[in-house]
Amino acid sequence: MTTIRQDHLIQSIADALQYISYYHPADFVRAVGEAYEREESPAARDAMAQILINSRMCAEGRRPICQDTGIVTVFLRIGMNVRWDATMSVEDMVNEGVRQAYRNEDNILRPSILDDPAGHRRNTGDNTPAVIHMTLVPGDTVEVEVAAKGGGSEAKAKFAMLNPSDSVVDWVVDTVPGMGAGWCPPGILGIGVGGTAEKAMVLAKQACMETIDIHDLRRRRPSTRAEELRLEIFDKVNDLGIGAQGLGGLTTVLDVKIRDYPTHAANLPVAMIPNCAATRHAHFVLDGSGPVALAPPSLDDWPKVTWAAGESARRVNLDQVTPEEVASWEPGETLLLSGAMLTGRDAAHKRIADLLDRGEALPEGVDFRNRFIYYVGPVDPVRDEVVGPAGPTTATRMDKFTGMMLERTGLLGMIGKAERGPAAVEAIRRHKAVYLMAVGGAAYLVSRAIRKSRVVAFEDLGMEAIHEFEVEDMPVTVAVDSSGESVHQTGPRVWREKIGRIPVVTEPG
Repeated sequence: MTTIRQDHLIQSIADALQYISYYHPADFVRAVGEAYEREESPAARDAMAQILINSRMCAEGRRPICQDTGIVTVFLRIGMNVRWDATMSVEDMVNEGVRQAYRNEDNILRPSILDDPAGHRRNTGDNTPAVIHMTLVPGDTVEVEVAAKGGGSEAKAKFAMLNPSDSVVDWVVDTVPGMGAGWCPPGILGIGVGGTAEKAMVLAKQACMETIDIHDLRRRRPSTRAEELRLEIFDKVNDLGIGAQGLGGLTTVLDVKIRDYPTHAANLPVAMIPNCAATRHAHFVLDGSGPVALAPPSLDDWPKVTWAAGESARRVNLDQVTPEEVASWEPGETLLLSGAMLTGRDAAHKRIADLLDRGEALPEGVDFRNRFIYYVGPVDPVRDEVVGPAGPTTATRMDKFTGMMLERTGLLGMIGKAERGPAAVEAIRRHKAVYLMAVGGAAYLVSRAIRKSRVVAFEDLGMEAIHEFEVEDMPVTVAVDSSGESVHQTGPRVWREKIGRIPVVTEPG
């Protein structure tokens, strides 16, 4: 009989969450590196270069890959011969590990979990509670899978109760385009088939944590129907031409993982959960010998990739920019932003709308006239940092506020990640504004362009407070120009047509 001590589980959870906050899994780094080498779309290639450089910087600096350090999901397979030396429940031990990880002063992780989700939505302050799944199994060890799942990719989770005669492949291929780019492709699709509605979702989440091996599968050939589905879905989703960050390109998914379970004769439950460019998970076993020790990866595992804005990049002074200058920017153009910008996410936009509806003035220091807003919730700084990792959040969540912001505040432009919806694009066109895209999954790289940061309003909202950033040469792409042309519509369409004319390549490289 094995004895697992309380402090060993707590420390192992805390250490694993710290580890995955700054170390990508090696298989993910290799897969993105291979996709980068194969990519023919300049925009997608540029995005993947930023993702790979950011990944290496985080491994070296031990700082979060993404500003969204995720909601923690833990799967525990507890041996029935295990004895616990503990005064806390297993759930409480896991949550204490989460608490310690997210409050670690050497590498602060952003707390994003809100209680009272349908009411006041108050931040718990330490990213607890985790979502915990426990299974009792034969044996005398505790197997642990821990993941930190970003909200942008989790928001794109899908479920359908298909008819038994329906095609899983067709459902996936029809569903993925509607997910947009808010899940930060290239990434992994975890798919659960069978069981019941809730079982299919759990299977999909577990599938996200498996090792990337799609090219190995193709070489050895599938031996089960699930493996055949993986290859078919992988090829057909990539043929959609969505590409990295939704900009159009050859690689949208790095792998497709499927787990299945017996189901009722009348049902075919199918769940799909994407894992984003900030894929974070670890698997370890406690055997009673002490807390887990996860070995750091070798920096040689990262491909040697460089990134430069290029001679055609346009430098923009945000303190002097005019509507006339904005009107000259072209879709897909690279800009290097310098000067002051304000930040704001969902909660800040809601407060702004409420203030204006009541006829009240915005807080002192919040003036959007001819200025830009960056959709971001940064990580707190450590040591000599101005700000922690500060990558963009999904812009579509702010679509319902876009018309109001452009009409009533004098806002000139917005910066975020992923596409904008039809209503937001129309508001941008009508007001001759602009939407700029920063690369999701490159949060630490983006933060290096921020020279100063201060909170100017709504401090009680924590990471959702309005900050003023002063940036220098922050790289962005013109995603929706002042005439309403969107690269997230034109890019995938162009590359879907190109892919149809490209000879099939079955091996990486």
